[in-house]
Amino acid sequence: MNPQKIKELLILSGKGGTGKTSVTASFAMLAEKAVLADCDVDAADLHLILTPQIKEQHRFICGNLAVIRQDDCISCNRCLEVCRFKAVSVGVDEKYSIDPASCEGCGVCVQQCVADAIDFPERDSGCWMISDTRCGVMVHAQLAPAAENSGKLVTLVRDKARQQAEQNMSPLIISDGPPGIGCPVIASLSGVSFVLVITEPSVSGLHDLKRVLALAKHFSVPAAVCVNKWDINPQQTKLIEEATEKAGAVVAGRICFDSSVTNAQLQGKAAVEFSGKAADDIKNLWSRVVKLL
Repeated sequence: MNPQKIKELLILSGKGGTGKTSVTASFAMLAEKAVLADCDVDAADLHLILTPQIKEQHRFICGNLAVIRQDDCISCNRCLEVCRFKAVSVGVDEKYSIDPASCEGCGVCVQQCVADAIDFPERDSGCWMISDTRCGVMVHAQLAPAAENSGKLVTLVRDKARQQAEQNMSPLIISDGPPGIGCPVIASLSGVSFVLVITEPSVSGLHDLKRVLALAKHFSVPAAVCVNKWDINPQQTKLIEEATEKAGAVVAGRICFDSSVTNAQLQGKAAVEFSGKAADDIKNLWSRVVKLL
């Protein structure tokens, strides 16, 4: 497979809870020979629906962590003075220690320690995996609690997904992106073929949608929008679709509110694996997105 011919579809949302992962899982079921990537490394949940069987698991080593060697520490207090992140503390035994959850890995304390009593090893920041699912290969990851560099882990997941697509002759990568517009979203968005934004008919949904569309426009990525549970607030849905067109994006479809989606989630299934109006809407949405791709 020519790497330049591989399309990458990214599914985003301006906020959490709009149904982004549910749509991604359904697309995974409907696609033929697609590679899946869960780029929401801070709170990955695509695996809850696709129940992956892990083939490979690797540690994500990124950044550094300061650690005080108690035997060599002379309690000069210098590390406490220079740490801007309040990661250094003094215990009741007057021993100095560094909280790994607060340490930003800047290394200032290492440089300032007069006794050279602070080690600076690489930080274990989580793991990434390659798994088999009933929909095909999936690359996913889990950032460690309080770990930084989520953008780097997202980039790693995307790189590994593209390698899998090349090896398996897959023409499409479907990525479940993180919510918002922060660093992991930017790492997910840059260089993709197309982005589908899932939103909900609310005031906050419209506000966050505008930010995501502006970000996609900044990176010159064509975008489309789908309003999930549109029939809960048809008037707000209309405002969202007008704002979508004004932003130069495409209105790709609507998904109605349907309790069968919840029933599917409770059984660890994708929405399209259950019959219902929402499943039909998602199938129509998929047909529309394929044409846009």
